[in-house]
Amino acid sequence: MSQGISVQKKRPTPVLMIPIRRCGSHALRLRLNVSSDFYSPYPMHIVDFMPLVPAYGDLSNDWNYFQMAVDLVGLQNSTMVKWDEVALDPVSIFESIKDKPRHVHMIAWEMLFQAGLQNDAKVVMDKSLDNIHYASDLLSLFDDMLFLNVVRDPRAQICSINNAIIHDYNTLLNSMTWVKAHDAAKTLAAKFPERVLTIRYEDFLTSQEVVLRKVCDFFGIEFLPTMLDIASSQEAQSIAGRSALWENNCFAPISANIDKFKKALSTEEIEIIETVAKDYMDLYGYECMTSASANITDEMIESARERSALGKRKAWMDLKLEDPQDYQLRQFRNDYLGMLKQRLVDSQDQRPAISQQNKLQAIA
Repeated sequence: MSQGISVQKKRPTPVLMIPIRRCGSHALRLRLNVSSDFYSPYPMHIVDFMPLVPAYGDLSNDWNYFQMAVDLVGLQNSTMVKWDEVALDPVSIFESIKDKPRHVHMIAWEMLFQAGLQNDAKVVMDKSLDNIHYASDLLSLFDDMLFLNVVRDPRAQICSINNAIIHDYNTLLNSMTWVKAHDAAKTLAAKFPERVLTIRYEDFLTSQEVVLRKVCDFFGIEFLPTMLDIASSQEAQSIAGRSALWENNCFAPISANIDKFKKALSTEEIEIIETVAKDYMDLYGYECMTSASANITDEMIESARERSALGKRKAWMDLKLEDPQDYQLRQFRNDYLGMLKQRLVDSQDQRPAISQQNKLQAIA
């Protein structure tokens, strides 16, 4: 190669893990990250940013689009777990995509692409599972997008979700959210079967190597035996100490945990889950324990929302007392999003005044 001539690296293949959190996603991500061809950092969970998007206005306006890029880089910097040894520059991101279709997901994925290229990855994966609801947007932006659909027994998964500060604090509400996510995943897999690989988390627990080989083949990367030695992963050790939600990620999977929900959930809760998610339990081979015939009414749902709101407030107070560091990191991200919202509201309030001032200046 002639000196001074640089070669443009090929953009990594994008992968989105779907469809809903607490499915064992970190366990899979951490093992796949052993491969130097694969890069999947802690996710931004851009779903929390999406309500702000309309307030940015017309994204064909460079000012608005660049401001969104600046704010998304800020969002990544406000996450609980930083992207190690990665420096993201809003200017570089904007210049790389300014002539491509303008979209919030284009910015978010360009951030991941640039981080992946800095790590010489051939495949990058976003573990923002909630983005299943934006799959059509992603496919319109990236014609090589792949999806890893991770299915878990809804009773075990919802039991885990119930204790996670990121979701509702009610079995019925979380069951409904679980089904909505799987509806979207099922529709996607039916429409684009070649782009979606579906695996069961329970199969991963009992046959790690078999499942990881299947995933690696789908991604086009080599399976490495070291993927099975999670105890040697520095990233796994680090993340396990960050939050009670991730404390088991530095250990080999425990098959006995498959039925852990039986002790944590009441018979009534199990029946609610089996009633709401029965079609998917049948589809993916999970046997019901009850008649799956709970009578779910609008009044039940409204009552569940009220109880969940109380539970969430209590959970934040408990987290502040029991794990101050976890609380402060999560609160910092919430504060950052709140700051963006307020700034966007203020800028919208100022736009008419600015427009009027410009008109006056033009007349003068």
